[in-house]
Amino acid sequence: MLELCAVSDIENPGSKGFETEKGSIFVVRQNDEVYVYENSCPHFGINLEWQKDRFLDSEKRLIQCATHGALFLIDSGECVAGPCPGDRLTSIPSTVEKGIVYLL
Repeated sequence: MLELCAVSDIENPGSKGFETEKGSIFVVRQNDEVYVYENSCPHFGINLEWQKDRFLDSEKRLIQCATHGALFLIDSGECVAGPCPGDRLTSIPSTVEKGIVYLL
């Protein structure tokens, strides 16, 4: 397992990006849940954020691609608006143990 960060290091709701041996990824925290995705838009294959750790829309309800505004559900990574409806972000296997986020 690869340790990423403490859950408490991420705003609730909020997001944080990382460069790892598995590539560019990001973590989203929503309530007591944590989701980890590859930092790659399924439409263009580019990073989702323009500003560091800014992966969510202004209401912090959806993941947003800064390039073309595609919106993705936090819990599943499914695109629900924009140029790639039905596509999904790539989920990265992870776990939380004693308040620490780990990649599997």
